Amino acid sequence: MNNLKVFLNGIIKENPTFVLLLGMCPTLGTTSSALNGMSMGLATTFVLVCSNIVISLLRNLIPDKVHIPAYIVVIASFVTALQMLMQAYLPELYATLGLFIPLIVVNCIILGRAEAFAAKNGPLPSFFDGLGMGLGFTLALTVLGALRELLGTGAIFGFTLLPASTNMLVFVLAPGAFLTLGFLIALFNLIKK
Repeated sequence: MNNLKVFLNGIIKENPTFVLLLGMCPTLGTTSSALNGMSMGLATTFVLVCSNIVISLLRNLIPDKVHIPAYIVVIASFVTALQMLMQAYLPELYATLGLFIPLIVVNCIILGRAEAFAAKNGPLPSFFDGLGMGLGFTLALTVLGALRELLGTGAIFGFTLLPASTNMLVFVLAPGAFLTLGFLIALFNLIKK
């Protein structure tokens, strides 16, 4: 039951995007479509889960003076592996997400969860924490990307739902990211209350 609570915490109560407002760079930069948002969220989830597990396993071996650099090395290792896999097997997606993949290393969600949770808990709770936070982030990026894509191009995941006459290009541009995110945060807060 405790692991379920830890898992759900990242999706609802401490959603990284809508509640904690963390990881705004990839949130605003990669969500011009639902596929891009979902892909960035899943990439971050992979790194978050793997790094949480490894850091929780090494938590008693890492000296306090070097814990942050050690966490960054662990995170960077998983990001490098992810980057190589994406380049090899998903080159179009990798080209689309581009610079945002290596920037996962410095994503405050991952380092924050390593410091706040994985360094203080065992591997199983750390797995569920990483999975919950990662899926919460993925859900937020997918919803944001889907809404921006729908309003900007009339499609979601490439499937056209609205006629071209209803497209508002501003929503697939940077200002649309800020506007859509602001409305979604307000909606999320309203639903939580």
